[in-house]
Amino acid sequence: MDKVRLFDKTFRTFIPYGQIVEAIDRTADRINADFRGCEDIPVILCVLNGSIMFTAELMQRLEFNCELVSIKLSSYQGTGSTGKVRQALGLTADIRGRRVIIVEDIVDTGNTIVELKKIMEENGAAESRICTLLFKPDSYKKDIPLDYVAMEIPNDFIVGFGLDYNEIGRSLKDIYVLDE
Repeated sequence: MDKVRLFDKTFRTFIPYGQIVEAIDRTADRINADFRGCEDIPVILCVLNGSIMFTAELMQRLEFNCELVSIKLSSYQGTGSTGKVRQALGLTADIRGRRVIIVEDIVDTGNTIVELKKIMEENGAAESRICTLLFKPDSYKKDIPLDYVAMEIPNDFIVGFGLDYNEIGRSLKDIYVLDE
């Protein structure tokens, strides 16, 4: 599909699935290099709902034992960030003393990352690293380093591969950009 219509907006193909998979392969290689042979069991923290598809693809490529944990935060309404991050679902497991790889679909303003790092600290994680499928460097104004970035993209509104527009479009295999 070259274009898709979601509610009142039209989106065109931006990143085909094949490119997404290649980026996930490269990211998994970097994570494996850091964690392969580890004695502990790191936590893969899936930030719901957006990173479900990325987390699933990534986990299939990891070569060490890990535990899947979820959390749900919310900051978007329509096509823009509200600027306020709220916790819609708390951590689904105890992370005290554990190494955590936070898996995000997209990092733009960084507000969610700041909140996630705070939650990790409050819950006693031994260490937390940030892994994101997509990164908008032009929007990011925080000083928290991102450990694993699969792809950098411009500051455009996108959907697909877990990302939504008012809760639809997540199931699209490719990533689409708003077609103005």
